[in-house]
Amino acid sequence: MVQLVSLRRVIAASIALVCVLLAIGWLTREKPENKPYLQILGSGFLFNYRIADITYGFTATVIRPLPVGSIIEASFEDPAGGEPLIVRKRVGTDTTRYGFQSPPVRGVKASIPYLVTVRVVDREGGEILWTHAFGVKSQISDDLVPDEPLTVGPGYALNPGK
Repeated sequence: MVQLVSLRRVIAASIALVCVLLAIGWLTREKPENKPYLQILGSGFLFNYRIADITYGFTATVIRPLPVGSIIEASFEDPAGGEPLIVRKRVGTDTTRYGFQSPPVRGVKASIPYLVTVRVVDREGGEILWTHAFGVKSQISDDLVPDEPLTVGPGYALNPGK
C-alpha cells in the first residue's frame, strides 16, 4: 500500500507555500522611501471662552523614521490675515507623536478651511525633506468668544473688570 501523505511531502509543500507567500509579499510591499514621514491623526479648533482664547492645531505621528535633530515646522494661516504663524519642534528619540498648536488667533469664521502646512526640514533647517498641506475648519465663528477673559487665575475667579 502506497502512503499518499508522508512527512517529507508535508514539509516540502509547507516550504513551497512559504516561498510563494514571501514572493507575493515582497512584490506587493510598499517601499519605505515612498511613505510620508508623518501621518496627521487629527486637527481642530479649541475655543476657551473662559480665558477668551482661540487656537487650532493638529496631532501627527511618525510613520517613516526621521533623522534625529531634524525639525518639524507647522505654518498656520492667520484667520485675521497677515503672516502665517510658525511653530517648530525638533525631532527626538523620546516620542513618535507630535502635537502642534497655533498661537492665539482671532477672526475665525465657521466652515472656512484655514491652511496648515507641515514641513520636515534637516537639522540645519536648510533642506526640505517632506511637506504636506491641509485645511482645518471650525464649526463656529469666534463671535461667541468674549474680547476679554471671563475669569482670571488658576481657580477661574471672576474677572474683576467684568
